[in-house]
Amino acid sequence: MRCAYHVDYEIPLPEGHPFPMRKFSALRRILEDEAILREDEIMSPEEAPWAEIGLAHHDDYLERLRTGGLGRGEERRLGLPWSPALVRRSRLAVGGTMLAAWQSLEDGVSGNLAGGTHHACPDHGEGFCVLNDVAIAIRVLQREEEIRRALIIDLDVHQGNANALCFADDDSVFTFSMHGARNFPMRKPPSDLDIPLPDHCGDLEYLAL
Repeated sequence: MRCAYHVDYEIPLPEGHPFPMRKFSALRRILEDEAILREDEIMSPEEAPWAEIGLAHHDDYLERLRTGGLGRGEERRLGLPWSPALVRRSRLAVGGTMLAAWQSLEDGVSGNLAGGTHHACPDHGEGFCVLNDVAIAIRVLQREEEIRRALIIDLDVHQGNANALCFADDDSVFTFSMHGARNFPMRKPPSDLDIPLPDHCGDLEYLAL
């Protein structure tokens, strides 16, 4: 299986910052060590064009993001300090998901070792998510008439609130999220199908759903 990865998925953050920025290279090492992914299966993405990003995000938000015009409240909500490197790595992650999406049309399956930023809403970022790569990829493939419909299966411990918002009135995209019932985000807009999980849900309970 071919997967997208870029060394610049990782950027420096202030000491003690809670976001696990090194997870991207760690994931690549694990996949290679377990012989799941070969070096020649790594695809190197480019930064996604702003025009494509704009298919899922509002122009005024993207302008603030481009120019460093995010307010303190926006940065606090995002959970990450703005920098040109943050903008670049976010666009690279979108580019990786786009690359994987196009590759999956040829191979049936592909992946991106970053992305899945399901808290990035059309008009703002939050929860360490700057740009909604999955929403952007779906919109690009629909625009190019490569797909008509899409299903988002989101199994992160947090609800995919931004996916729900992006496609709230769009019957062409079905959003499914299975997540912890009582964690971030506290306000959970309805997906097409949500399965909230109780605290301390174990493997057997999870697999029985």
